[in-house]
Amino acid sequence: MRYLPNTSSRSPVPKRRSVRCAVVLAAASALAAVAAPAPAAGRPATAPTAAPAGCDQARGALTASLDTLVARHGTPGVAAEVTDPRCGRWSVARGVADLDSGRPMRAADRLRIGSVSKTFTATVVVQLAAEGRLRLDDPVERHLPGLIRGDGHDGRTITVRQLLQHTSGIADYVDAIGAQSVETWRYRHFEPRELVELGLKLPRPQGPWHYSTTNTVLAGLIVEKVTGRGVEAEVTRRIIRPLGLRDTYWPGDATRIRGAHSRSYFPADADTRPGPDGTPLADGTAWNMTFGGAGGALVSSPADVNRFFRALFGGELVPASLLAEMKRTVPADPERLWPGARYGLGLIASPLSCGGMWWGHGGTVPGGHRALGATGPGGRGVALALTRVPHSEQAEQDFRTAVDTALCATGPNTHQSKENM
Repeated sequence: MRYLPNTSSRSPVPKRRSVRCAVVLAAASALAAVAAPAPAAGRPATAPTAAPAGCDQARGALTASLDTLVARHGTPGVAAEVTDPRCGRWSVARGVADLDSGRPMRAADRLRIGSVSKTFTATVVVQLAAEGRLRLDDPVERHLPGLIRGDGHDGRTITVRQLLQHTSGIADYVDAIGAQSVETWRYRHFEPRELVELGLKLPRPQGPWHYSTTNTVLAGLIVEKVTGRGVEAEVTRRIIRPLGLRDTYWPGDATRIRGAHSRSYFPADADTRPGPDGTPLADGTAWNMTFGGAGGALVSSPADVNRFFRALFGGELVPASLLAEMKRTVPADPERLWPGARYGLGLIASPLSCGGMWWGHGGTVPGGHRALGATGPGGRGVALALTRVPHSEQAEQDFRTAVDTALCATGPNTHQSKENM
């Protein structure tokens, strides 16, 4: 695939079309199981063919890994869609999408993808760099004069690159909001500059790298300043529409998810439904996600997340030279991500047991949805959806194991090299 730069006011059109916002509140699960090799809604089905050697084993290994999240950790529903150069597109779902109705979980369902939104926003910023409308090493002050001043911050010494890479030294406003009672902010509207102000008032984080949604909200404001349109409009016209991502949209102030979707759950003290493991759970599906803004508000589906990352890494969205810039990483703080993780420009890189790294991003939303999209060195991609945020260190490890299993299980990817994709 070859990226065609946008030289007019129109969105960039590919030459060919192929197809952590994080407050960790969480809750629980069901053992009803559905394996679903069905195509995503709205996409044509293909005639069944014999699977290449290893594909059935890969499906079985991932299914077992998802069963662990449901049976051992009380996740109400989990789903994954996998795309593979040899095995094609297939999905697995376990548990239920709705504890009240018992509706089975489906990989085709929409969900809130949280900080996976950061990669969408970062991609638009990089596209603007490709068009010569900004430079990655521009000081933030050039585009947002006077906004980052005081409390130890100076926009003249912080660059656009540092925002996308989380090396700006700006704290995460999520920490300030998350310290308040959920019901005081769950349904309220937040303006981007209000979120930035909250982040700037927090103490400066320690260390050279600190994951902070404040950075991405600032990047969204730069997109608005450079283009004259909000970051939501630019992501929509540059990425969502050209790629045909029919399940992906910015919800604005709407607290409900449109279309078929899974519900999300987080632990509550009383007067709520019990989860399969007995944990009292509150339904967290309805939420005003202006809280996440450019760094965490998107609704999508596993199929759309996979399509997006295939397009990004396939050269449809940014030129190769700037994709290489996105993949220039620094070590991430394991306390904010996990051991071995590295961070580029809106991208996470994480080591695989079968060699090499996966590239992508994860996301968590306060109501309980957890999402992740990743692509391995051999071209296999996976997008996962959970209806409860992993609530323990072991649950988080088993979630990451599911990602690794999806990309490394017996099958075509067992011969992956250690080279980055």
